[in-house]
Amino acid sequence: MTTAEGPHRADGWTAAVRRRLGLGRLLPLGGADDGAWIAERAAEAVLREAAADTGSVLGRLRIAPADPENPRTPAVPGPPSALPPGPLRIEAGFATTARHPLHATAQTLRAALATAAATRLGLEVEEVDLQVSELLEEEPARTPPAPVDLRAAEPDGAAGAAAAGVPGVAALTRVLGSAVHIAEGHVRVELATEADHRALDVARAVRGAVAAAVEGRPTVAVLVTAVVDRD
Repeated sequence: MTTAEGPHRADGWTAAVRRRLGLGRLLPLGGADDGAWIAERAAEAVLREAAADTGSVLGRLRIAPADPENPRTPAVPGPPSALPPGPLRIEAGFATTARHPLHATAQTLRAALATAAATRLGLEVEEVDLQVSELLEEEPARTPPAPVDLRAAEPDGAAGAAAAGVPGVAALTRVLGSAVHIAEGHVRVELATEADHRALDVARAVRGAVAAAVEGRPTVAVLVTAVVDRD
């Protein structure tokens, strides 16, 4: 039997699945003790911006475990289907002009991606594998990044208020569900970070703030769903 609410519930479920798939893989930030993850979509946006600064345009981009056979055990439970901690490998195709030798351009791009991954995000990248996918006749024009639907959430409860008050937190978000999920002595916080703060550093600070604010000092995990520029 169907009800009037049936189609609306189905639409809501479909939208939720699309939002989850839109995040891409949930990548480990830092090491096994850091309890932090970042959506591949968020990491990809930062890496594409770094590539554009070198005059190249990233095409296909994949971030995956560098050694999938030897994952590390996280100190705290991660978000559903999150990748375990461990070094990562970036694989990408890129378009560029032939104004400079291609090996030099690739070297510059490789360094820019590795630096952005480490200093802007906190990803542990072990290898960057690049392939020229297209030769351009002219330098590519810079295009502004597409706006991000943060699905911002109001801080709720001690954990939410503590997380929202940490410098570098742009907003709490609710892509996987509620911004703060509490179960059996563990708290998971979902948020967006500001681009001028290293995502891993923000996540570490949030973990400490939330653990201190919630009775019983629970374990805390953080998921960064977006990295955004300050208005």
